[in-house]
Amino acid sequence: MSHDGVGPRAVMRSVAFLTAGALAVPALAGCSSDDDPAGRPLAGGDIARADRARVADGGTLRWGVDTVPDTLNTFQADADATTTRIAQAVLPSMFRMDSRGRPVRNPDYLESAEVVETEPKQVVLYKLNQQAVWSDGREIGAADFAAQWRALSGKDSAYWTARNAGYDRIEKIERGKGALEVKVTFNRTYADWKSLFAPLYPKDVMGTPDSFNDGARKKLKVTAGPFKVKKVEREDDEVTLTRNARWWGEPARLSTIVLREVPRDERVAALTAGTLDLAEIDATAARRISVAAGPRGTRTSGRESGGTSGSASAPGRADEGSTPLMGPGAAGRGAGRSAAKALRSWAVANGSDEEAADKEAAAREERREAAAKLARERQALSGFEVRKSLEPAYTQLALNGAEGPLADERVRRAVARALDRRDLAEAVLKPLGLPAEPVGSHLALAGQTAYADSSGALGDQNAKEARALLADAGWVPGGPVEKKKGEKAAGGKGEKAASSDKDADDDGTYIVGEDDGDAEEHGDAGSDGDNGDDHLAQDGAQHTRLKRGSVPGAYAPLGTAAPARAESAPLAKDGKALTLDFVLPSGTGSEVLSTVAGRITKMLERVGIRTEITKVDDESYFTDHIASGEYDLALYSWPATAFPATDARPVYAKPVPAADGSLNIEQNYTRVGTDQVDQLFDQALATLDDAKRAGLIRKADARIWAAAGSIPLYQRPQLTAARKDLANVGAFGFRTPVYEDMGYLKKGARGPAGTPGEKPAEPPASVSASESGSDPDFAPSSDADSDADSDAES
Repeated sequence: MSHDGVGPRAVMRSVAFLTAGALAVPALAGCSSDDDPAGRPLAGGDIARADRARVADGGTLRWGVDTVPDTLNTFQADADATTTRIAQAVLPSMFRMDSRGRPVRNPDYLESAEVVETEPKQVVLYKLNQQAVWSDGREIGAADFAAQWRALSGKDSAYWTARNAGYDRIEKIERGKGALEVKVTFNRTYADWKSLFAPLYPKDVMGTPDSFNDGARKKLKVTAGPFKVKKVEREDDEVTLTRNARWWGEPARLSTIVLREVPRDERVAALTAGTLDLAEIDATAARRISVAAGPRGTRTSGRESGGTSGSASAPGRADEGSTPLMGPGAAGRGAGRSAAKALRSWAVANGSDEEAADKEAAAREERREAAAKLARERQALSGFEVRKSLEPAYTQLALNGAEGPLADERVRRAVARALDRRDLAEAVLKPLGLPAEPVGSHLALAGQTAYADSSGALGDQNAKEARALLADAGWVPGGPVEKKKGEKAAGGKGEKAASSDKDADDDGTYIVGEDDGDAEEHGDAGSDGDNGDDHLAQDGAQHTRLKRGSVPGAYAPLGTAAPARAESAPLAKDGKALTLDFVLPSGTGSEVLSTVAGRITKMLERVGIRTEITKVDDESYFTDHIASGEYDLALYSWPATAFPATDARPVYAKPVPAADGSLNIEQNYTRVGTDQVDQLFDQALATLDDAKRAGLIRKADARIWAAAGSIPLYQRPQLTAARKDLANVGAFGFRTPVYEDMGYLKKGARGPAGTPGEKPAEPPASVSASESGSDPDFAPSSDADSDADSDAES
């Protein structure tokens, strides 16, 4: 389980990762062409791309990560996103991802790689770069490939491996005509052969079970990348990478990379304190940094192709002088109020009421201190900027089809048809200035070879059709409901956070003129009538529920049925209400999920489906609820890889009974699958023709949509805070990072700790009212900044 999203294939092959962590502008890359349904990525990488000649030699990059990994072996079960990041910097990988999420040959290790035979068996011939050597001086060769195959083939249970997909199809590996050729023969056709040997470990690690199981957990003595592992300090929460002296490719610009474990909610403080240079952040932190840094577009280094400058003057911006992360009108928040407040404060502080004067003087001092603290933070953060893209991962609504109402495909399809997926995407992505397009595939993302929008197999949002499906399944409005004493939700343990039924303190009285459905029925699903920039602050349309005695009105006797609209009245069947348990994580960073869940709840209400939201600890969310099936509805994310025939098959495989009577679900946590989908995956895996394989994957996706076990919602945002003079690093999107190109631009003076950077300017004497405003995301309190500024002037 990962909250980061780096190394999607490693995550895919273990468990799904949650969206409760980071929220993870590149210009819209354009829509798909008529010839290629894959189209282009919705957003390009945002890495401040610069030619190597403009990047200084030397310097240390302090990179905030989620963990110091328990293992450096990516093929073990407890490997995580930081394991993958380290492996990318220090180990060979035969193929890496380009900006469209497609595998491309890595020329530092491969001269060529191709299928040279298909009959009687598939044979792939690798021709290695003749300069490629391990850090101990030994050439990379067939012995390393063979050792990795034997370790991951699944034939020797002494190897504690987490996965063996693809390696189990290899029959033999041998040396070719020379030391630089590696010949791999498969016993079954394997279309995703490019996924193998990424990364490639030396035979010293893969050669024996002991070395595999323990030899690469805490150290990697032998590497073959632009960097090597110098030390892993778990007590100090750091991993230090230094240049590899035997690296034959373009020399690494940075001298050192320090991966420092910093919790996401502490990263702004670390950036402010100068202990980090780069870190993924959430939307709230991004807004704070964007306000401090000011509009982008003044820096001379370029964006990666397909990105936008993110300048304030970008077309379609709501306000001149604001950015999507700052929000419209941010530059003028608080203006016009400071003078009056300052005058009132001065009058009280200097008035005849000594007690009030002392109290106001103390409050004025607190505001001055708050303003000074905010000014220091903004000064420190002014050297950073937010780089943003979309992760190669998407958030989905999972529907547990194992039992209960959702075991009926008609009910699952009704849930799906009730959703306005575009509204949900806009709620998350539009305030960030990112493309807000709903994801159209379970198996790929826009730009990837296998992508096509197959959501038409299920149909667009249509409340009328959703109600018809529910009626066909026997769920009718206004039916009698039997209440069972002590009955609890399917989600089991957890705090019941909210319910779409009556408020707990409702006394059952119906107030004439009150109708919960009115406000929502007058607008589109999920619409709350705002300008789209504050969606994350609202859980859909806001309503005030009248209470008995709150206003004059006519009261009907207790027990009188409310004249609810038939189309949105609660549904029941066989004496049971149609209520679904919606399980969510409750930890730091889960606010966005809560907002999305709230909107989904309101959309479902419109077709008569009620939900009960249960919030549980992050630690138990996946293991105790998602994996164990203790939920009806849930939100979590899957990465989209370049190899869906391999990586996505276990996610959508039809569950089968195990020998002990349990259900073998692999990674299909919705418990919804079909024989046809399994067969299409098998066919795709055995089809070497790229176009034909993509067609099979698209057919499989259409059938997955039709089964309605999970509903893709939106591609996850990726937000990264980076020093303004850092080049070739940031929000990578699909692309595999090129570690040797990362560094600091030559322009500028030396920064902290001898690292090239900008020289800090003198902090301002005060913060202006237009800077501080009243947004609680930017200030300790809504009024502190403007009051303090005015107090200082007075």
